[in-house]
Amino acid sequence: MKRLLKVFIVLLVLGLLGGIAGAGAVLYAFWHYGKGLPDYQQLAGYEPPVVTRVHAGDGSLLTEYARERRLFVPIEVIPKHVWQAFLSAEDQRFFSHPGVDFIGVARAVLVNLRQIGTDRRPVGASTITQQVAKNMLLTNEVSIERKVKEMILAFRIERTMPKERILELYLNEIYLGQGSYGVAAAALTYFDKALGELTIPEAAYLAALPKAPNNYHPVRKRDAAIARRNWIIGRMVEDGYVPADQMVALEATPLGVVPGREATFVKADWFVEEVRRELYDLYGADGLYDGGLSVRTTMETELQLLGQRVLRDGLRAYDRRHGWRGPLDRLPLDGDWQARFAEWPVPSGLTSWWPAVVTGLDAREAMIAFQDGSTGTIPLDALKWARKFISVDGRGPAVKSPADVLDKGDIVAVSPLAEEGGAGNRYALEQIPKINGALVAMDPHTGRVLALVGGWSHAVSEFNRATQAARQPGSAFKPFVYAAAMENGFTPSSLVLDAPFVLDQGELGKWKPGNYSNKFYGPSTLRLGLEKSRNLMTVRLARSLGIDVVADYAKRFGIAEDMPQILSMSLGAMQTTLLQLTTAYAILDNGGKSLTPTLIDRVQDRRGRTIFRHDKRDCDGCLAASWHGQPVPKLPDNRSRVMSAEGAYQVVSMLEGVVERGTGRSIASLGRPLAGKTGTTNDSFDAWFVGFAPDLAVGVYTGFDQPSTLGDKEQGASVAAPIFKAFMAEALAGQPAIPFRVPPGIRLVRVRADSGVAAQPGDRNVILEAFRPGTEPTAAAAVLDGSDIGAAGGAASAGGSLSSGTGGLY
Repeated sequence: MKRLLKVFIVLLVLGLLGGIAGAGAVLYAFWHYGKGLPDYQQLAGYEPPVVTRVHAGDGSLLTEYARERRLFVPIEVIPKHVWQAFLSAEDQRFFSHPGVDFIGVARAVLVNLRQIGTDRRPVGASTITQQVAKNMLLTNEVSIERKVKEMILAFRIERTMPKERILELYLNEIYLGQGSYGVAAAALTYFDKALGELTIPEAAYLAALPKAPNNYHPVRKRDAAIARRNWIIGRMVEDGYVPADQMVALEATPLGVVPGREATFVKADWFVEEVRRELYDLYGADGLYDGGLSVRTTMETELQLLGQRVLRDGLRAYDRRHGWRGPLDRLPLDGDWQARFAEWPVPSGLTSWWPAVVTGLDAREAMIAFQDGSTGTIPLDALKWARKFISVDGRGPAVKSPADVLDKGDIVAVSPLAEEGGAGNRYALEQIPKINGALVAMDPHTGRVLALVGGWSHAVSEFNRATQAARQPGSAFKPFVYAAAMENGFTPSSLVLDAPFVLDQGELGKWKPGNYSNKFYGPSTLRLGLEKSRNLMTVRLARSLGIDVVADYAKRFGIAEDMPQILSMSLGAMQTTLLQLTTAYAILDNGGKSLTPTLIDRVQDRRGRTIFRHDKRDCDGCLAASWHGQPVPKLPDNRSRVMSAEGAYQVVSMLEGVVERGTGRSIASLGRPLAGKTGTTNDSFDAWFVGFAPDLAVGVYTGFDQPSTLGDKEQGASVAAPIFKAFMAEALAGQPAIPFRVPPGIRLVRVRADSGVAAQPGDRNVILEAFRPGTEPTAAAAVLDGSDIGAAGGAASAGGSLSSGTGGLY
């Protein structure tokens, strides 16, 4: 008995020593591996990288920016059944264990012992806390050392952080496949739903993905995905999260994954890229790609899509007027040509058109085939525009048969022809225009850019012709010379001599400007000078004002910061962008108040706090909790003045005359108050039309990227104005025809349009002219003749070089 007792004591002592040694080993391991671990306390304030989302003004999603596509959602907002599904799948005892689930560890040890000698990956027993530690503080290395470090960090995290915060980090950090990080992003990716709209089966499917998303791919491994989802539903029933009597119905629910979400983005590439650049300048790369910003832009989706369409239509119409430049490519119709055509690389810039190969020709149509094997025809009527391109001013003979344009084997672009009762298999011949252009639409009262189109196709060229192309505006600049005149003692009825002259420009030689018509009209009113775009009158006026004054107005309106003080600049020889020029016209439209163009209304951070507002005004009554008949809040108008309201209206009235009687009269058929001005540069290199309705300013620029002439008969009125007209026709459709607002300091007086003198009973061609009180016309009016700059003959006889023409612009 004593001997047995001694043995027991020895064993007990050895056991105690072994326990102490084991505990010491564990403590040593914790001390050894715990040295130099990452600072787990950083998780308390950790904010994972979150996707930045950019929206249009109407809420439409434009794009997302992210290194990891993640939407952060606080735990309070995550539906219960979502986090319950993840607990059932990943960590049933999450709310009871101290960071490590010892029961799960023991089970994993037994499983791994049984798998010794197999190729199976060791089974883990990681809790959600351990996964947070691994994903956010450690690596994915498979080793005992990493597992020990993971446990140590899990204990530390649990001591300093509530369970809810740990679960929040996990559900927002975890990768769930398809480029989605976190449950909110995955809900959109897989089901195109907000997190709060997920059903129990959908939440269970997401909970199946953390271990290995590819193993449960909704298409390639659908059966495995459904099986894993149903297993999780069963665990949710076992854990008491779902009533048992619902399990069969829930397991029978279809998977319901919605493939692909990219089609939900509104296509507005140039607008979106300008927004991206601005966000990058404001918040840097980390803020843009990881910051989780919510960006509300100024873009109106309908106007943006309209602008893209009418600009393309206008460029296409110009291109067709100048002829057919030939097919995209040629394909010998021998051997297995269908297979070769199916692999033919489609060029960028076709937009909504399709490539087709010509397979046959007869007298009435061309037969074509598409890359998918379908067929169609191009009727002769859809080919008649395609006279051969010879030069910008010359085309080949009229098209009488398809063979005049096409050969068998030609690869061409086509678009469907509308047929009675729907689209048939008849197509129109198309070609990608060489001309390019841009369009900007703006709210003239706020500077909000409602639409911005930078060219024919962003896929062909990312260069933004609305903001990056600095081109000469030509006569589109003239209204600002006249604006300076209205502020310096002139009226719309002031007379200026329209006659030739020569100006000695010193080292630049002598300059003899001329009108586009090469005619001279004698004394004419400033209104006529602007309506008919008279160069000689504009130069005389600018010289009378002083070119320094004109340069000051170019700077005031944001057209040119430092315009060269050369008289030819009064005809628009400086360089500016379409956005700058449209903003300047918008200032005229709003009564002369300053504007800062903006593409962003508001930026919010990941927590919903507003960190940027374009409109920085405070509105005390705008956040009222309820409505009790109190007065409507009024925002203060803190815009500075660029020019007087009276002077701005006088220019607006003259620009309205440009549309009614002048170079923009093709737009008058819209039958509503519109104002604007054409612009065409020397040799028709660039063509513009910039104008406005009372509450919408629109600018259009057209020209070749490598400057060259648009053709002798092409100008702003023929190329740009039709695009402006098409845009305004649809943008203003259904809206009341609001007249331009007349400021209090203006008197409207009946005058003769041709002379500006007060109208008498029985006079014809009478208009209402805008005057400041005391400046109304009298019987006798002085004529600004510029006699100090010399008549043409006298200056020419003075010797020296003499340049002629329109002065570079008209």
